[in-house]
Amino acid sequence: MIRLAALQTTGTLADVAANLAELTAAAAEAAAAGADLLVTPEMFVSGYAVEGRLEALAAEEFLDPVRALARRLGLAIVLGGPEKGQEGVYNSAWFVDDRGGVTAVYRKAHLFDDMDRRLFVAGEQPFAMVEHRGVRIALMICYDVEFPEVVRAAALQGAHLVAVPTAQMRPFEFVAEAVVRTRAWENGVYVAYVNHDGTEGDLEYVGRSSIVAPDATVIDSVVHGTRLLYADIDPVEVQRLQEENPYLTDRRAGLYTALAAAPQELSSE
Repeated sequence: MIRLAALQTTGTLADVAANLAELTAAAAEAAAAGADLLVTPEMFVSGYAVEGRLEALAAEEFLDPVRALARRLGLAIVLGGPEKGQEGVYNSAWFVDDRGGVTAVYRKAHLFDDMDRRLFVAGEQPFAMVEHRGVRIALMICYDVEFPEVVRAAALQGAHLVAVPTAQMRPFEFVAEAVVRTRAWENGVYVAYVNHDGTEGDLEYVGRSSIVAPDATVIDSVVHGTRLLYADIDPVEVQRLQEENPYLTDRRAGLYTALAAAPQELSSE
């Protein structure tokens, strides 16, 4: 079992130093509350509405201070931010373990709308899986969790927790309120949906971060404002609820795997 902390925040747009200072304070609070892992929002370290400044922000050194912070507090951190690659900038999430090592990097695979496609290069993995203190954690980013096959694949690979740094905007409140709980229920996993709040330029975030149990119970949530959420993540509970609600074992993948891979033409006969 691990204790999870999730930070909903307005952040400070395009100010890496200010966001690292906020992370330092939040991480200290989470560690004092007994947390083993802290998850931040999508693009936390820079903010999201950074068109025209993205390359410079991606070039700033922010991983080393976060690694040192994790090591000092004995607290793992999922950090959202821009990552410079050979073909452009990725929208990424790093898993920094409690010894300061980077044990996984996930690059957002499903880019939403024109803004995402202008800013980022898409990643080529559906999620990143990492184990921390006996808990298997699948990393996704925002829009990724809205694809049911992605979360299903993570659950089939043994994920106990799906951690989703997010920058969800209006008018998509229903994703935070309904889709996230559905993903937890239909896969029997914990889902941590960790959003921004407030505004960045023309973007108005919906807040509504939550940590949802495998039976779709909302363990902790907040609508608006900056706050840490907490939940205990128990792999035994995942196993118990997957046995009680056996979607994973009752599925008949052979009936629809090929159909799900690509659109099929309907016969006119």
